[in-house]
Amino acid sequence: MRALRVLSTALLALGLAVAPAAADSSPSPEASGDGAGPTRAGTSFRTATEVEQGQTATARASTGDYLYWSFPADAGQRPTVKATVKLPETHAAETWQVDVYDGLRRRQACQYGAQTRTAAADAPSVELTCVLRTVRAWSEPWANDPLPGTYYVRLTALRISAADLGQAVNAELRVESKDMGGAAAVDGSLSEPLVPGVAARAEAEEDDASSAVLAALEPEDGWASGWWSDRWVWTAAGGALAALAGVAGYRLTRGPGRPSRVPPGA
Repeated sequence: MRALRVLSTALLALGLAVAPAAADSSPSPEASGDGAGPTRAGTSFRTATEVEQGQTATARASTGDYLYWSFPADAGQRPTVKATVKLPETHAAETWQVDVYDGLRRRQACQYGAQTRTAAADAPSVELTCVLRTVRAWSEPWANDPLPGTYYVRLTALRISAADLGQAVNAELRVESKDMGGAAAVDGSLSEPLVPGVAARAEAEEDDASSAVLAALEPEDGWASGWWSDRWVWTAAGGALAALAGVAGYRLTRGPGRPSRVPPGA
Protein backbone atom coordinates (compact mmCIF):
# COMPACT_ATOMS: atom_id res chain seq x y z
CA MET A 1 0.00 0.00 0.00
CA ARG A 2 2.84 2.34 0.79
CA ALA A 3 4.29 1.74 -2.67
CA LEU A 4 0.95 2.58 -4.25
CA ARG A 5 0.76 5.83 -2.28
CA VAL A 6 4.27 6.73 -3.43
CA LEU A 7 3.31 5.96 -7.04
CA SER A 8 0.15 8.11 -6.82
CA THR A 9 2.11 11.03 -5.36
CA ALA A 10 4.71 10.74 -8.13
CA LEU A 11 2.02 10.66 -10.83
CA LEU A 12 0.43 13.83 -9.42
CA ALA A 13 3.76 15.63 -9.29
CA LEU A 14 4.62 14.65 -12.86
CA GLY A 15 1.18 15.76 -14.06
CA LEU A 16 1.68 19.20 -12.52
CA ALA A 17 5.13 19.45 -14.09
CA VAL A 18 4.02 18.43 -17.57
CA ALA A 19 0.82 20.54 -17.64
CA PRO A 20 2.61 23.90 -18.20
CA ALA A 21 4.57 22.43 -21.10
CA ALA A 22 1.36 21.24 -22.74
CA ALA A 23 -0.32 24.59 -22.16
CA ASP A 24 2.56 26.42 -23.87
CA SER A 25 1.85 24.51 -27.10
CA SER A 26 -1.73 25.75 -27.37
CA PRO A 27 -2.48 28.00 -30.35
CA SER A 28 -2.16 31.74 -29.78
CA PRO A 29 -3.57 33.71 -32.69
CA GLU A 30 -2.25 37.01 -31.26
CA ALA A 31 1.19 35.65 -30.41
CA SER A 32 2.97 38.03 -32.80
CA GLY A 33 2.03 41.35 -34.26
CA ASP A 34 -0.35 43.99 -33.00
CA GLY A 35 -2.84 43.73 -35.88
CA ALA A 36 -1.53 46.84 -37.67
CA GLY A 37 -0.02 45.52 -40.87
CA PRO A 38 1.28 46.97 -44.13
CA THR A 39 -1.07 48.77 -46.51
CA ARG A 40 0.37 47.64 -49.81
CA ALA A 41 1.31 44.46 -51.68
CA GLY A 42 4.16 43.52 -53.97
CA THR A 43 3.81 42.60 -57.63
CA SER A 44 6.38 39.76 -57.74
CA PHE A 45 8.34 37.41 -55.48
CA ARG A 46 11.21 39.89 -55.18
CA THR A 47 8.93 42.78 -54.24
CA ALA A 48 6.62 40.81 -51.91
CA THR A 49 5.52 42.86 -48.90
CA GLU A 50 6.60 41.36 -45.58
CA VAL A 51 3.89 40.78 -42.99
CA GLU A 52 4.16 39.31 -39.50
CA GLN A 53 1.90 36.50 -38.37
CA GLY A 54 -1.06 37.93 -36.51
CA GLN A 55 -1.08 41.14 -38.55
CA THR A 56 -3.69 42.14 -41.13
CA ALA A 57 -2.20 43.40 -44.37
CA THR A 58 -4.32 45.46 -46.75
CA ALA A 59 -3.83 46.61 -50.32
CA ARG A 60 -5.76 48.50 -52.95
CA ALA A 61 -5.32 47.03 -56.42
CA SER A 62 -7.01 46.44 -59.75
CA THR A 63 -8.69 43.28 -60.95
CA GLY A 64 -6.10 41.30 -62.87
CA ASP A 65 -3.13 42.34 -60.71
CA TYR A 66 -0.89 39.78 -58.99
CA LEU A 67 -0.53 40.60 -55.28
CA TYR A 68 2.39 39.18 -53.28
CA TRP A 69 3.12 39.05 -49.54
CA SER A 70 5.69 37.12 -47.51
CA PHE A 71 5.73 35.87 -43.91
CA PRO A 72 8.04 33.77 -41.68
CA ALA A 73 7.04 30.30 -40.45
CA ASP A 74 9.04 28.12 -38.08
CA ALA A 75 9.21 24.39 -37.40
CA GLY A 76 6.18 22.97 -35.60
CA GLN A 77 3.79 25.64 -36.90
CA ARG A 78 0.78 24.98 -39.12
CA PRO A 79 0.11 28.30 -40.90
CA THR A 80 -3.36 29.36 -42.02
CA VAL A 81 -3.57 31.99 -44.76
CA LYS A 82 -6.83 33.92 -45.03
CA ALA A 83 -7.50 36.39 -47.84
CA THR A 84 -10.56 38.56 -48.41
CA VAL A 85 -11.21 40.54 -51.60
CA LYS A 86 -13.82 43.30 -51.52
CA LEU A 87 -15.25 43.56 -55.03
CA PRO A 88 -16.86 46.49 -56.87
CA GLU A 89 -20.59 47.05 -56.54
CA THR A 90 -21.21 45.88 -60.10
CA HIS A 91 -19.28 43.04 -61.71
CA ALA A 92 -19.69 39.70 -63.45
CA ALA A 93 -18.79 36.35 -61.90
CA GLU A 94 -15.10 36.23 -60.90
CA THR A 95 -12.83 33.38 -59.77
CA TRP A 96 -10.06 34.20 -57.30
CA GLN A 97 -7.24 32.03 -55.98
CA VAL A 98 -4.59 32.24 -53.26
CA ASP A 99 -1.32 30.29 -53.63
CA VAL A 100 1.45 29.75 -51.08
CA TYR A 101 5.13 29.13 -51.95
CA ASP A 102 8.07 28.32 -49.69
CA GLY A 103 11.51 29.96 -49.61
CA LEU A 104 12.59 27.93 -52.65
CA ARG A 105 9.47 29.14 -54.49
CA ARG A 106 7.99 25.66 -54.49
CA ARG A 107 4.21 25.75 -54.48
CA GLN A 108 2.86 24.25 -51.26
CA ALA A 109 -0.38 22.32 -51.34
CA CYS A 110 -3.18 23.35 -48.99
CA GLN A 111 -4.08 20.70 -46.44
CA TYR A 112 -7.65 21.99 -46.48
CA GLY A 113 -9.55 25.22 -47.04
CA ALA A 114 -11.18 27.03 -49.97
CA GLN A 115 -8.11 27.99 -51.96
CA THR A 116 -10.14 28.86 -55.06
CA ARG A 117 -13.58 30.43 -55.05
CA THR A 118 -15.93 31.97 -57.56
CA ALA A 119 -17.80 35.12 -56.56
CA ALA A 120 -21.26 35.42 -58.07
CA ALA A 121 -22.18 38.48 -60.10
CA ASP A 122 -22.38 41.62 -57.91
CA ALA A 123 -21.23 39.71 -54.81
CA PRO A 124 -19.68 42.14 -52.30
CA SER A 125 -16.62 40.03 -51.51
CA VAL A 126 -14.92 36.65 -51.76
CA GLU A 127 -13.02 34.86 -48.96
CA LEU A 128 -10.19 32.38 -49.48
CA THR A 129 -8.42 30.09 -46.99
CA CYS A 130 -5.34 27.88 -47.26
CA VAL A 131 -4.21 25.73 -44.31
CA LEU A 132 -0.70 24.48 -44.97
CA ARG A 133 0.86 21.29 -43.71
CA THR A 134 2.90 21.48 -40.52
CA VAL A 135 6.31 23.03 -41.07
CA ARG A 136 9.03 20.42 -40.52
CA ALA A 137 12.45 21.10 -39.02
CA TRP A 138 14.13 18.82 -41.54
CA SER A 139 13.22 16.84 -44.66
CA GLU A 140 14.72 14.73 -47.41
CA PRO A 141 16.15 16.74 -50.34
CA TRP A 142 13.73 15.14 -52.79
CA ALA A 143 10.64 15.83 -50.66
CA ASN A 144 8.34 18.83 -50.98
CA ASP A 145 7.71 19.22 -47.26
CA PRO A 146 7.26 22.76 -45.89
CA LEU A 147 10.46 23.85 -44.11
CA PRO A 148 11.30 26.77 -41.80
CA GLY A 149 11.82 30.08 -43.55
CA THR A 150 10.03 32.66 -45.66
CA TYR A 151 6.71 31.85 -47.33
CA TYR A 152 5.14 33.76 -50.19
CA VAL A 153 1.44 34.37 -50.76
CA ARG A 154 0.10 35.20 -54.22
CA LEU A 155 -3.46 36.45 -54.68
CA THR A 156 -5.00 36.94 -58.09
CA ALA A 157 -8.13 36.52 -60.19
CA LEU A 158 -8.11 33.50 -62.49
CA ARG A 159 -11.23 34.10 -64.57
CA ILE A 160 -12.70 37.56 -65.07
CA SER A 161 -14.67 39.22 -67.82
CA ALA A 162 -13.03 41.78 -70.07
CA ALA A 163 -15.40 44.46 -68.78
CA ASP A 164 -14.25 43.91 -65.18
CA LEU A 165 -10.53 43.96 -65.97
CA GLY A 166 -8.86 46.86 -64.18
CA GLN A 167 -11.68 47.63 -61.72
CA ALA A 168 -10.56 48.68 -58.24
CA VAL A 169 -10.64 46.07 -55.45
CA ASN A 170 -9.51 46.01 -51.82
CA ALA A 171 -7.61 42.98 -50.52
CA GLU A 172 -6.95 41.85 -46.95
CA LEU A 173 -4.51 39.16 -45.86
CA ARG A 174 -3.96 37.59 -42.44
CA VAL A 175 -1.67 34.71 -41.47
CA GLU A 176 -1.98 32.80 -38.20
CA SER A 177 -0.38 29.57 -37.02
CA LYS A 178 -1.22 26.74 -34.68
CA ASP A 179 1.66 25.28 -32.68
CA MET A 180 1.55 21.51 -33.21
CA GLY A 181 4.02 20.77 -30.36
CA GLY A 182 6.24 17.72 -30.05
CA ALA A 183 3.92 15.59 -32.17
CA ALA A 184 5.41 17.30 -35.24
CA ALA A 185 9.04 17.06 -34.09
CA VAL A 186 11.59 15.22 -36.24
CA ASP A 187 15.17 14.13 -35.62
CA GLY A 188 17.06 16.73 -37.60
CA SER A 189 17.23 20.42 -38.42
CA LEU A 190 18.25 22.77 -41.21
CA SER A 191 21.57 24.55 -40.92
CA GLU A 192 19.81 27.73 -42.07
CA PRO A 193 16.12 28.58 -42.67
CA LEU A 194 14.95 29.01 -46.27
CA VAL A 195 15.16 32.79 -46.20
CA PRO A 196 16.24 34.81 -49.25
CA GLY A 197 19.49 36.59 -48.55
CA VAL A 198 20.88 34.10 -46.00
CA ALA A 199 23.63 32.89 -48.36
CA ALA A 200 24.44 36.46 -49.35
CA ARG A 201 24.69 37.51 -45.69
CA ALA A 202 26.99 34.57 -44.92
CA GLU A 203 29.32 35.55 -47.76
CA ALA A 204 29.22 39.17 -46.63
CA GLU A 205 30.27 38.20 -43.10
CA GLU A 206 33.29 36.37 -44.48
CA ASP A 207 34.24 39.25 -46.77
CA ASP A 208 33.35 41.98 -44.22
CA ALA A 209 31.23 43.63 -46.87
CA SER A 210 27.64 44.88 -46.85
CA SER A 211 25.02 42.89 -48.70
CA ALA A 212 21.37 43.40 -49.57
CA VAL A 213 18.87 41.51 -47.43
CA LEU A 214 15.79 40.31 -49.34
CA ALA A 215 13.92 39.09 -46.24
CA ALA A 216 14.30 40.62 -42.79
CA LEU A 217 11.40 39.11 -40.81
CA GLU A 218 11.82 36.16 -38.46
CA PRO A 219 9.85 34.70 -35.52
CA GLU A 220 9.91 36.75 -32.30
CA ASP A 221 12.07 34.19 -30.46
CA GLY A 222 14.31 33.53 -33.47
CA TRP A 223 14.47 30.45 -35.64
CA ALA A 224 14.02 27.46 -33.33
CA SER A 225 14.37 24.48 -35.66
CA GLY A 226 16.67 22.52 -33.35
CA TRP A 227 16.76 19.34 -31.33
CA TRP A 228 14.57 20.52 -28.42
CA SER A 229 10.80 20.01 -28.30
CA ASP A 230 8.24 19.20 -25.61
CA ARG A 231 8.46 15.59 -26.81
CA TRP A 232 11.50 15.30 -24.51
CA VAL A 233 9.29 16.20 -21.52
CA TRP A 234 6.85 13.41 -22.30
CA THR A 235 9.70 10.97 -22.92
CA ALA A 236 11.29 11.76 -19.55
CA ALA A 237 7.91 11.52 -17.82
CA GLY A 238 7.25 8.14 -19.43
CA GLY A 239 10.64 6.84 -18.32
CA ALA A 240 10.05 8.00 -14.73
CA LEU A 241 6.60 6.42 -14.63
CA ALA A 242 7.99 3.14 -15.98
CA ALA A 243 10.67 3.10 -13.24
CA LEU A 244 8.12 3.81 -10.51
CA ALA A 245 5.80 1.13 -11.86
CA GLY A 246 8.68 -1.37 -11.78
CA VAL A 247 9.48 -0.54 -8.16
CA ALA A 248 5.82 -0.79 -7.15
CA GLY A 249 5.38 -4.11 -8.96
CA TYR A 250 8.47 -5.52 -7.31
CA ARG A 251 7.25 -4.56 -3.84
CA LEU A 252 3.78 -6.00 -4.48
CA THR A 253 5.00 -9.33 -5.86
CA ARG A 254 7.85 -9.89 -3.39
CA GLY A 255 5.49 -10.77 -0.56
CA PRO A 256 5.91 -10.12 3.16
CA GLY A 257 9.48 -9.93 4.35
CA ARG A 258 10.98 -12.28 6.92
CA PRO A 259 10.79 -11.04 10.53
CA SER A 260 14.09 -9.95 11.95
CA ARG A 261 15.62 -12.31 14.52
CA VAL A 262 15.92 -10.79 17.99
CA PRO A 263 19.13 -11.85 19.72
CA PRO A 264 18.73 -13.57 23.14
CA GLY A 265 18.82 -11.33 26.15
CA ALA A 266 17.82 -8.25 24.17
